[in-house]
Amino acid sequence: MAVNLPALDPAKLFPVAGVELSVAEAGVKKPNRKDVLVIRLDKGNTVAGVFTQNRFCAAPVQIAKRHLDAGVQIRALVVNTGNANAGTGEDGRARALAVCRAVADEIGCEVEQVLPFSTGVILEPLPADKIVAALPTRRAAGWADAAEAIMTTDTLPKAASRRVEIDGHTVTVTGIAKGSGMIHPNMATMLGYLATDAAITRPLLQQLVKEVADQSFNCVTVDGDTSTNDSFMLISTGKSELPLISEANDAYQAVKAALLEVAVELAQAMARDGEGATKFITVTVEGGRSRDECKAVAYAIAKSPLVKTAFFASDPNLGRILAAIGYAGVTDLDVDRLELYLGDVLVARDGGRNPEYKEEDGQRVMNEAEITVRVVLGRGEAAATVWTCDFSYDYVRINADYRS
Repeated sequence: MAVNLPALDPAKLFPVAGVELSVAEAGVKKPNRKDVLVIRLDKGNTVAGVFTQNRFCAAPVQIAKRHLDAGVQIRALVVNTGNANAGTGEDGRARALAVCRAVADEIGCEVEQVLPFSTGVILEPLPADKIVAALPTRRAAGWADAAEAIMTTDTLPKAASRRVEIDGHTVTVTGIAKGSGMIHPNMATMLGYLATDAAITRPLLQQLVKEVADQSFNCVTVDGDTSTNDSFMLISTGKSELPLISEANDAYQAVKAALLEVAVELAQAMARDGEGATKFITVTVEGGRSRDECKAVAYAIAKSPLVKTAFFASDPNLGRILAAIGYAGVTDLDVDRLELYLGDVLVARDGGRNPEYKEEDGQRVMNEAEITVRVVLGRGEAAATVWTCDFSYDYVRINADYRS
């Protein structure tokens, strides 16, 4: 069960003017479940995205990148769950294009104006015929339905929304994401879609999507595996009365802050809903010479199976954390200057165990559902934070049964 992740309240998810959502049941993998989402966009929008760095990137990722690079205005995004359409070669690309063509024909645009996305089992042909056949049967939906339609092993749909007042105008940001396994993103998440009615130029939107991803979705790991299908899209409809924003005005920072709040909430939701998770863990590394250095140490801790299983067992076997710090790749690290905290408990300093540390203090923190690990490197001013979860018996069971 997800760690302190509440069920979605659709009333708290604000519609974004210029975005129309619909879902369908295509039976891609299982019958009688929402498994196709279409996001239709009004004219005048801008769209930007970042994608997986996995060299075996899925067919829809290849097509979506190609269509974005064409410079045309995007009119629709189509997402299916149940099948990743990855490791499928030219046939996979043809099937993804067939779905794009069906959506384009229906709404009256060019095929290049449709972006495809898929998630699910890798190395199996996409049942494009089922998806195409289901498109005419889809029904209007809200953001909660949309979040449900892109789930795979997620136990709960993930969505978040904000409204902010900027220069007397209301700006809305709403987004959805999916992911609870095969998560260790590089420039993206499993699948994530954020929309705002603020007006943002394409170059600035592309800059924003990279910055937002780097401070949110690129700071979460469940199991250290980067998916073949990672995609994070940012949509600007321009329907707000707020004038076109630029880096030169104050509105830019306000919109960026709202986007980042939504993205961080969604990224943390993925760690809270990690496959089989019983603990939500925040790893903060401070006092580094660069953010990249701090992030490398944080990720070494966050994705260590030995560390994660210790958290599941509520076992303060904290030498495992020190070992992870030591192999993180900071070759000139002076361990005598390092401090390790578990919650508010100072565990290690001066190159070894804190003489005042008591096992019962560590045990108290390990028994909690939400735990913070804090590392002070003592070599600079940089910092980084990563979110993760523990490894439980259910993680193995879920992934052993994934294709059944």
